[in-house]
Amino acid sequence: MGMTIEKLNEIQAKNRELVMVRKLIAEKSEEMAAHSKYRKQILVCGGTGCTSSGCQKVAAAFEAEIKEKKINDVLIVKTGCFGLCALGPIVIVYPEGAFYSQATPEGAKRIIDEHILGGKICKDLLYPETVHEDGEILPLSETKFYKKQMRIALKNCGVINPENIEEYIALDGYRALYKVVTSMSQDDVIDLMLASGLRGRGGAGFPTGKKWAFAKASKDEIKYVCCNADEGDPGAFMDRSILEGDPHALLEAMAIAGYTIGAKQGFIYVRAEYPIAVERLKIAIAQARKYGFLGRNIFGTGFEFDVEIRLGAGAFVCGEETALMTSIEGKRGEPRPRPPFPAVKGLFGKPTVLNNVETYANIAQIILNGAEWYSSIGTATSKGTKVFALGGKITNVGLVEVPMGTTLREIIEEIGGGIPGGKKFKAAQTGGPSGGCIPACHIDIPIDYEGLSQIGSMMGSGGLIIMDEDTCMVDIAKFYLEFTCDESCGKCSPCRIGTRRLLQLLDKITSGHGEMEDLEKIEDLSSHMGVSCLCALGQTASNPVVSTLRYFREEYVEHILEKKCAAKKCKDLVRYNVDPIKCRGCTLCARNCPAGAINGAIKQAHVIDHEKCIKCGLCLNNCKFGAIIKD
Repeated sequence: MGMTIEKLNEIQAKNRELVMVRKLIAEKSEEMAAHSKYRKQILVCGGTGCTSSGCQKVAAAFEAEIKEKKINDVLIVKTGCFGLCALGPIVIVYPEGAFYSQATPEGAKRIIDEHILGGKICKDLLYPETVHEDGEILPLSETKFYKKQMRIALKNCGVINPENIEEYIALDGYRALYKVVTSMSQDDVIDLMLASGLRGRGGAGFPTGKKWAFAKASKDEIKYVCCNADEGDPGAFMDRSILEGDPHALLEAMAIAGYTIGAKQGFIYVRAEYPIAVERLKIAIAQARKYGFLGRNIFGTGFEFDVEIRLGAGAFVCGEETALMTSIEGKRGEPRPRPPFPAVKGLFGKPTVLNNVETYANIAQIILNGAEWYSSIGTATSKGTKVFALGGKITNVGLVEVPMGTTLREIIEEIGGGIPGGKKFKAAQTGGPSGGCIPACHIDIPIDYEGLSQIGSMMGSGGLIIMDEDTCMVDIAKFYLEFTCDESCGKCSPCRIGTRRLLQLLDKITSGHGEMEDLEKIEDLSSHMGVSCLCALGQTASNPVVSTLRYFREEYVEHILEKKCAAKKCKDLVRYNVDPIKCRGCTLCARNCPAGAINGAIKQAHVIDHEKCIKCGLCLNNCKFGAIIKD
């Protein structure tokens, strides 16, 4: 179908009230709902996190109950991620905004009977923070997790049905594309991006407007627009959640980028391990083509642009832009020397723009709201918001989006709900395997590109792993180095050999055979890798090691000189002993020891033979009297 602004307005008007009932939990929402076709709307999170905890069964239970009870004025919507992944499956009932956490099929039946039909909210099933002490139901925006967030990239996630293009249109979807192709020149768009201050959210933080300007200036009839949706950092799921919850935001932005640089074809490189994201992308592309937002003569302007999906096999190195493009070309994903940069010679040797999903998710909002609006958010050099996948030793595991400049303390203690079990905060790891560890002394640092760089870390794509006092920082450094060592493509020897040699040195230290000279070797090798490796994977592979050595050097020294791991995480430095006072001689530990390392008669204190002990910890797990001591 050919899309005109009149048709766009018609679709928006038809769906706007339906979607805005969910969007507005304010004084007018009840009034809007009264005039809506549906009296209630039940939103069930359909993101990967909630899917893994059983949201499909919950949604099926709602559908079965509605069908059985012949309820015609209630709409069930499967959305993207709401953010509070630790509470899944999540269900929200509008217009009240009742936030049901850890929902079950049995709970779904109660919600239908008591809330939908009986008019009484099931308060015992609600997320406790949404229930005021006087019994009033609070909107999500008033909870600690959401209060300091500002959603731009995640604007529609958890709000719309990602498989329904008309719901995206209802919230101004594709209006930015219309504005660009009908009233803005290529230079107008570039100037707007430059004025906004938007920087790449994939890790490097390069100004988006500059990247587009370079590609636009390249003289070639064929150009490409690519999206990096590979997202290989351990614990990161920002891009995945946007793809699952708002795929049309990506398609609209890529079309805008295509118009700006003069490209007709786009490619989305997404890892095959994201089946929900891939399926929703396929649906979104088909819908966008049907409605005329992709293809030929978009909005009757003669502009032509289309998008295809390319699946990645999970190689971390393909997050590097030249390796990603090489993979799209059907070759082994290995990086290429730069220059020439992709804006000059990229995919298939043609000028190419490559941004990640989160970067694209900001584009339409900047077009519609203006550069001044966007640049007013954040810090002097880091504009806008940043999405983080908050994980590790934190109460509220999930997806958060905050203005640049928000402090690490605010994210951990307020949004994240603090460290569980009354433990102390020890460090935060940002930037994934390429990033560094931020110690507790820097907890009040404002999070932006320059601030993190100054203390030896980096923004990265947005993984934020929190560690408590029980964490061994040497072990953490080893974990990330094992990852990069496995993921090195092996094309350049500084990375192929350097990562392996660094890992050998860490293995030596954590096994109790380290020497003080090893620390000098680590620092020297890390320095050489930073300047000699071909791509960013190798150049930054040592960052977790260097940053932990910088801030937690005493732990390395303890491992080397005292042959001790205070956190009791390094297996070779741990010893298991039996407390003879607490031991009851029940023989449970001895019967479960796979190495036969525990001896003792019934009702007598047992003894562990350290020569035989393989330090598996089964004795500790099986002892009912707390007699096993881990030293």
